Amino acid sequence: MAFTEIQYGVADQVATITLYRPDRLNAFTLTMRAELIEAFDLADADDEVRAVVVTGAGRAFCAGADLSGGGGTFGRSGREAELVNGYPRDGGGTVALRVARSLKPVIAAINGAAVGVGLTMTLPMDIRLVADTAKLGFVFARRGIVPEAASSWFLPRIVGIAQAMEWAATGRVFGAAEALEGRLVSRVYPGEELLPAAYALAREIAENTSAVSVAAVRRLMWSGLSASSPWEAHAADSRLMTELGPAADAAEGVTAFLEKRPPAFPMSVGEDLPPGVPSWPDDPYGG
Repeated sequence: MAFTEIQYGVADQVATITLYRPDRLNAFTLTMRAELIEAFDLADADDEVRAVVVTGAGRAFCAGADLSGGGGTFGRSGREAELVNGYPRDGGGTVALRVARSLKPVIAAINGAAVGVGLTMTLPMDIRLVADTAKLGFVFARRGIVPEAASSWFLPRIVGIAQAMEWAATGRVFGAAEALEGRLVSRVYPGEELLPAAYALAREIAENTSAVSVAAVRRLMWSGLSASSPWEAHAADSRLMTELGPAADAAEGVTAFLEKRPPAFPMSVGEDLPPGVPSWPDDPYGG
């Protein structure tokens, strides 16, 4: 599809998704929602892509929902609610669930303001890097609504329930240092160093790891957050060890290590993903 509110490109085995409404601080719309889902579909279908970097154009990452509709922004404005199994589904959640299902690791390069859905959409991304001048906030309670995009599941698992409730209940905007202290982000960089750092991390993945292993690890980690016990996680780990241990990538990984050379893993996600990789439910919105 021809994108109008994001940009998508692939270089050096890394897909870059750029939120692209710089004149509106990349505010989130239903068009952006559809384009983000399509971009993650493209990345998953392309075995050349080993990692995804998500960032924003201009001085913001995403300033949240586009509020140009005024007080009725969060109402249905006369249109029928979109339903899944009889329940309405929020737009940010359809993006979050699609990110969660990604088979490629996802790095958020938060280059500026990220509030509301502009922040919750990053929660299912695997690594969040942030510019030192960025402002962040789960501002929903200050707008008379609730955190969306499945953030009631993701946020407490990332930062703990006490920190999640403090940010969500106050709805305050906070800086990069507080985000780092609260373990919402992994590292803070000066603005000009943020994207280079994100790409360096993505290249480290692409150049040194098995694509199939990383896809399996990603699904194991996220699925494991809901495992009922370590025994359940052990069963999932063991199945994949049994399936991947005799496979070509494992042989290449060991051989490359012994021969002291970079690995050249032959397997691909599109062709060789083992059946033991945990699957998340299909979603009619692609999530």
